[in-house]
Amino acid sequence: MIEVRSVSVLVLLLAVSAACCVGFGFVLQQNVAQKAPLGDFLSFRLLLDLMRVPRWLGGIALMVAGMVLGAVALGKGEISLVEPLLATNLLFALALSRHQTRQPLGRQGWTGLALLAGGVTAFIVAGQPRGGSAVADPVRHWLIIGAMLGAAMVLTTYAKRSRLSWGPVLLATAAGLLYGVQDALTRVSGTRFAEGGFTELFTGWQPYGVLALGVTGLVLVQSAFETAELRMSLPALTAAQPLAGILCGVGFLGDRLHTDTGALAWEAAGLAAIVGGIVLLGLHPAMPCGAETEPTRDLQAR
Repeated sequence: MIEVRSVSVLVLLLAVSAACCVGFGFVLQQNVAQKAPLGDFLSFRLLLDLMRVPRWLGGIALMVAGMVLGAVALGKGEISLVEPLLATNLLFALALSRHQTRQPLGRQGWTGLALLAGGVTAFIVAGQPRGGSAVADPVRHWLIIGAMLGAAMVLTTYAKRSRLSWGPVLLATAAGLLYGVQDALTRVSGTRFAEGGFTELFTGWQPYGVLALGVTGLVLVQSAFETAELRMSLPALTAAQPLAGILCGVGFLGDRLHTDTGALAWEAAGLAAIVGGIVLLGLHPAMPCGAETEPTRDLQAR
């Protein structure tokens, strides 16, 4: 019991530290991406342009640090436990944004904070995520992963048609789905590495999937940051990622949750509170405004 509790505390610290790095990183990235030329929308050229700006590179460094910490947390705990904790990145993003804008939290901020924190707590306490045997059937793996990737493709397609209206929300949601699948594949990659080292790791397709999803998700996120203020994109991103990750965890990674009526009710209420808190915090006035409406924008001039 003591060992399990110590591991849970370690997972908690790792996941919250990862959320802190990711939240700070997102704000720094959006500060720069909002000034990028709109002609780079949904293009890998956008990343090449952003790489020339030290502030953006600092945001990427923080995000990578968060991903590493998150990967370690996923290696030591169930994805259904880690994902809700990673959703708290919005709290840290709001903290940095509030420092930049000098906006008070107000009723909306405190309500969103309480909903997010309370929702995470309710889901974890009621569900008590624990490990189990991963599903061996590859068909089930690909059905769930394929559904997530298919949904992301549909959202991205519609985002192209509504670039400056609902486009950023759709892109951020698509990126969140990809990041949720990426977290699941990170968990599988960690298991393969633990079983057979680098040989076992790199003979599987999962680490390459992690890389491909990470780069694709990055393009989607930066395009969303480029075309709208942070409050339009970050809530969708932050809400979609844990939902996709939990679905993968329960669907094929073997994560188990309590399924009695009372537990399911609290788990559903917890997830609803998490999403509600994310929306309230993401729409808070402290979140920095973004996208300029001029037809051309010079990134280097800023």
